[in-house]
Amino acid sequence: MKIVVAPDSFKGSISARDICLAVKKAVHQVVPDAQVVEIPLADGGEGTMENMVAASGGVKKQVEVTDPLGRRITAEYGVLGDGETAVIEMAQSSGLPLLQEHERNPLITTSFGTGELIQAALDDGYRKIIVGLGGSATNDAGLGMLKALGVRFYKKDGSPLDEGGGALLDLHTFDESTLDPRIKESTIVVACDVTNPLCGPNGASFVFGPQKGATKEMVTKLDQALNHFAEVVHKQKNVEMSNIIGGGAAGGLGAALITFLGAELKSGIEVVMEGIQFTEKAKDADLVITGEGRLDSQTLSGKVINGVCNAVKEYDIPVIALCGGLSLPANKFDELGILSAFSIVPGPCTLEEAMKQADRWIEERVVAILRLVKQFKNIS
Repeated sequence: MKIVVAPDSFKGSISARDICLAVKKAVHQVVPDAQVVEIPLADGGEGTMENMVAASGGVKKQVEVTDPLGRRITAEYGVLGDGETAVIEMAQSSGLPLLQEHERNPLITTSFGTGELIQAALDDGYRKIIVGLGGSATNDAGLGMLKALGVRFYKKDGSPLDEGGGALLDLHTFDESTLDPRIKESTIVVACDVTNPLCGPNGASFVFGPQKGATKEMVTKLDQALNHFAEVVHKQKNVEMSNIIGGGAAGGLGAALITFLGAELKSGIEVVMEGIQFTEKAKDADLVITGEGRLDSQTLSGKVINGVCNAVKEYDIPVIALCGGLSLPANKFDELGILSAFSIVPGPCTLEEAMKQADRWIEERVVAILRLVKQFKNIS
């Protein structure tokens, strides 16, 4: 029997890789000689790089980069098992987890380190690049990233523009003739499920700014800064950035990647599954076990479980979903494409207990599920 284990992480509780380990342990308790294929997944956010590397048999490379406040740190980028594709995760260099709560200030935080990661991949010879945008601490519309890749930005007096989202208010002109020429040789795909535009009430600043430390006053100023940036870009490049679908991702980094680097924005889970050749690995499975922290109506629109179901739908493979919280009615299971879904939580408990016990509860739940599967499939 071949069982494919393909979960997302349960955020704040257990990683996708550890879920795979717990499921594998449970499977072998019930079906000792089962073939278990572990494929940890993510949807473009934090953990995407690590999971894609693990699932494809790739490697990680360390690079010294700049964090959101200009400090030097060690970050990583991944190379997939094909040996040709580099995976950049913005959170590694420009992510919110790199800052203490009191340090969060999107007026000054920079995406420069993300540009350094891209540059490192180019230096190492990679021309196929995937960029995951989740978990950003920045609202600078990719200003820092573009600087790291050679674009020059100037104030009205001709002096170089400062770092941070607030600095964009002082932008007068830019020179992209110095952009790293290797960018034109490269194919860049952005893994992201955010559809917010760069500016306005549904834009980067108003929707995501507060979680990055922005006050109401700062949010207004940041939105004005992004609007100004879009106006300068339109004047010089005759390109409209402000309404790009997904342009507001990662504080506007999505818009910069599309406008300046010619990147293509795609669904996060779609990018991940294509990159690791998921369908090829799963198409002959007898059972697929997937999961994510919460199974609800949002799962139907581009989350990991939805992506897994779509990938194996034509092969008529039963899919079972594990989750921490389950609020999707059973009459929606067919729409999603799962055979059934199970919460791993055995009963009333505190959030802290649920986080600590996740691996044990996953193992117990999978043992119970596989005992039923074994009985009805007559597996030895």
